[in-house]
Amino acid sequence: MLNGKRILLIVAGGIAAFKSQEMIRLLRKRGASVRCVLTEAGARFVTPLSLQALTEDRVYSDMFSLTDESEMGHIQLSRDADLLVVAPATANLLARMAAGLADDLASTVLLATDKPVLAAPAMNVRMWTHAATTANVETLKKRGVAFVGPNDGVMACNEYGPGRMSEPEEIVAAIESLLAQDRPLAGRQALVTSGPTREAIDPVRYISNHSSGKQGHAIAAALARLGAEVTLVSGPVTVADPAGVKVLKIDSADEMLAACLQAGAVDVAVCAAAVADWKAAKPTLAKIKKKPGAAPPTLELAPNPDILATLSKPGSKRPKLVVGFAAETENLVANAIDKRKRKGCDWIVANDVSPATGTFGGERNTVHLVSAEGVEDWPTLAKDEVAERLVGRIADRLGRPRPAAAAE
Repeated sequence: MLNGKRILLIVAGGIAAFKSQEMIRLLRKRGASVRCVLTEAGARFVTPLSLQALTEDRVYSDMFSLTDESEMGHIQLSRDADLLVVAPATANLLARMAAGLADDLASTVLLATDKPVLAAPAMNVRMWTHAATTANVETLKKRGVAFVGPNDGVMACNEYGPGRMSEPEEIVAAIESLLAQDRPLAGRQALVTSGPTREAIDPVRYISNHSSGKQGHAIAAALARLGAEVTLVSGPVTVADPAGVKVLKIDSADEMLAACLQAGAVDVAVCAAAVADWKAAKPTLAKIKKKPGAAPPTLELAPNPDILATLSKPGSKRPKLVVGFAAETENLVANAIDKRKRKGCDWIVANDVSPATGTFGGERNTVHLVSAEGVEDWPTLAKDEVAERLVGRIADRLGRPRPAAAAE
């Protein structure tokens, strides 16, 4: 249920912080990616190194990191996640949340977020039942903060009563419940291609392009966040694999087509990869040597398979929705309209990849969505935002799958 979901876990200072490590393991097992913000007090109970090893991501602690804050890191952390989880949520941190304080990274991230927040309180029974904590919790609940626990149990101080943090399994179940409320693509199968292809000339040289894979990978991640089971066929890229997504890594266009066909029947295919149009007709098994005084060798080219056209062919195995990309340097919309008709796909996402745009390898994209209904001009957006908007349209088109008819 958590495939592709991004959790920002805030670990505050309490003995229950040790449970955060098991919670990370459970979340990742369910397909979620986890980032951690560790408070100064939290670091007295668990180490940044242990959290980093479990999340396979950096642990954030410093409000005034020059690297992070040059990019407004506390804002980005708060908005990159699908859900913020505070576990343990100490009496001190709950009080600062209720007061709207922003005096360290954890409280600043919580104040800056526009995403759901789940708190798992952990404290001494007298602290939990104190009128100040009761008022703070009520304030936070009115603002939409969700709570799981606390449970009754023996405390580290040997007192018994409410205040014991919920077990990791309980917190993960609460996370699943919160995030299951908006998964319109649950039960849908999706195929995404991303990145460039490399067409070998000889063992050390190849034909390729500047595609970074950022847009295709963002689309795969967005599909997974809305519940789709995603297969991502990726050429050689340096961007990380999206969480909760099955990734098939290839080099050439022939390998990409084979991987797409291997994925089987899907509901939606998004062909965002920048597939090379041509390959060397006769790649050599040995390196082509440069000979003094000899003319450069002639490179004979052959066409690559047309993956988008192949997936768009009518038939029982055709996806319900096929989306292609048109990377152009001139006559952008006209070429995209023509490409949609020639390939037989449903939609084309057209983007200008002229060097001046910085689209290849950059963080932003300006696209036009071309369909049978016409052309939509979208504003310049971050590639993640383009992905979210496109996947939202896909969800609108496909909706939830109908349940299978009961056997008679």
